[in-house]
Amino acid sequence: MRTQTIRVNDRMQKEYSYELTEPTGKNFDPQFKPPLTPQQMLELGVFGGVYMRDCTKEFPESWFTSAKFQDKNSYKPNPKLNYFGVNASQPLSVWRAKGWIYKDDPRGWFQWYCRYYLGRRCPDDTRQIKRWLAMRRHIMQIKNNCRAGDINCRRKQRQALLHWAYDSRNL
Repeated sequence: MRTQTIRVNDRMQKEYSYELTEPTGKNFDPQFKPPLTPQQMLELGVFGGVYMRDCTKEFPESWFTSAKFQDKNSYKPNPKLNYFGVNASQPLSVWRAKGWIYKDDPRGWFQWYCRYYLGRRCPDDTRQIKRWLAMRRHIMQIKNNCRAGDINCRRKQRQALLHWAYDSRNL
């Protein structure tokens, strides 16, 4: 594969660029097997419809064709746009305070995942994959506390899993 350079100029990053060194959607770390692609997550409804609206030029247009986005003039997340209809997000300020934000991905884990999915590999990959793996505990909590197929049980926890590319609809 020929290396491709992506240049980013949006509200949160100016004059940033990165290299795609792997084919899109391929050659993931063997431990990292997210059931959902970024496009599927956006189509299902994540982050109240406000995440990534100003950086659509960075990613494939197809990712946004059916994305559930809030009106461009609104910056307040709308939980009704989330698949499970609830807010399961913490403000970015909390993520920053806890040191969860990598300098090259100021929007957090989902931005990292989108770029990883496209083919970027970076020094933060191992940490982000460990964070993703840690979310599995929520799957067991749902399995242990909900009837199979009851997507209304633990909706906030299910929405949080969706934010991390886990699909709890079939648990």
